[in-house]
Amino acid sequence: MHVFFVTGASKGIGFALCKELLQENHLIVCVARTKNKELLQMAKESNCKLDFLEYDLAMSDGIEEIMKKMIRLIPDQPQSVTLVNNAGVIDPIGPTENNYPEAIIKSIAVNLTAPMVLTSAFIKQLHNNSIPKKVINISSGAGRHPYSGWSSYCAGKAGLDHYTRVVYEEQKRVPNGVNVISVAPGIIDTGMQERIRQSDKQDFELIERFIEYKKEGMLSSPENTAKKLIKMIQSDDFNKLDPVVDLRDF
Repeated sequence: MHVFFVTGASKGIGFALCKELLQENHLIVCVARTKNKELLQMAKESNCKLDFLEYDLAMSDGIEEIMKKMIRLIPDQPQSVTLVNNAGVIDPIGPTENNYPEAIIKSIAVNLTAPMVLTSAFIKQLHNNSIPKKVINISSGAGRHPYSGWSSYCAGKAGLDHYTRVVYEEQKRVPNGVNVISVAPGIIDTGMQERIRQSDKQDFELIERFIEYKKEGMLSSPENTAKKLIKMIQSDDFNKLDPVVDLRDF
């Protein structure tokens, strides 16, 4: 049995990923602020193992304990364990001088601090385990290109990419190291995109472009994105991937 830890599992890419994984009868441990009843019902109907931990990843102090709880749910002799750091927030949107300090702090906490702490705890608690271990950090093109109005989001995702590069270098030097990558999934039709389209042009000058993406059907579906992610994770060439990748290249 393969084990997957997925954050931000109640909606968007995380929800689609968990639905897809349920079809393959893996053990899935979900982390989100609220449980998704549809996922729980699907797991029950398909007789698959799914656990839900309710937690707000903006609360950094308790994140290491959340990882300990996830680790305790791993069965004896799993085939692999994979952490997918998917949870993210786009706010605050607007010029940096207009961003409230609380919103900036929350953005960095969810988009950068949470995946860093989870990855650190994952590696520390499984370092003596010889099973294959992977960390998938869901990043964004915004971490690789600047977008006016997204200073916190861009900074968090850029930090996540570079954090991944460093951990990649560290882990390739140790026995039974963790394979870690940061992947930009593309432009996906999720609630985050809806929030972007609702923003003000004074706050985000490219809003018309993103509205056009939706009108022209240029957004990828969460379901197709989830399928591509799983294909990448399960690929025999996963260990050969660069630490920072774009899912659209697969």
